[in-house]
Amino acid sequence: MYLDPLPEEVVPHPAPRPPESVWDYPRPPAVREDDRLVRVECAGHVVAETRRSVRVLETSHPPVFYIPPEDVRTEFLLPAVSGRTWCEWKGSARYWDVVVGDDVRARAAWSYPRPEPDYAALTDFFAFYPSRMDRCAVAGEDVTAQEGDFYGGWITSEVRGPFKGGPGTRLW
Repeated sequence: MYLDPLPEEVVPHPAPRPPESVWDYPRPPAVREDDRLVRVECAGHVVAETRRSVRVLETSHPPVFYIPPEDVRTEFLLPAVSGRTWCEWKGSARYWDVVVGDDVRARAAWSYPRPEPDYAALTDFFAFYPSRMDRCAVAGEDVTAQEGDFYGGWITSEVRGPFKGGPGTRLW
């Protein structure tokens, strides 16, 4: 079933934020609310759009944006056939396929149904791999995907690396 795409909200671009170095992010990761417009698009449809995201900031990683389930078009999400991972901080992650008509993006999103207590703010929120979507944007700025196929950080002009995820960075 195809649904009409949602119109992109017209918003004035906020003043640029000062650059952040991922090497200044904490370990264990910090959770921060973010009220900028976050948008995820796939196969001509808006899969998620919110001004109520939560950013997770972890040393050496670009931020990951988690979107509340009320702001995700969950009709496009199906539980992935395989896969759970364990994060030493957040707990067990569940993976989701993004399916729009015949277009299937395997394991393109994940969530924490029962995160560890310090990360309860992430409960049932969804994160998306920008590399597996057609477009992810923060405050109108297109995101660059973090290198590699495991992490899923969102690189914007406000974030400085080097970033973990590419070849040779596994043990950083």
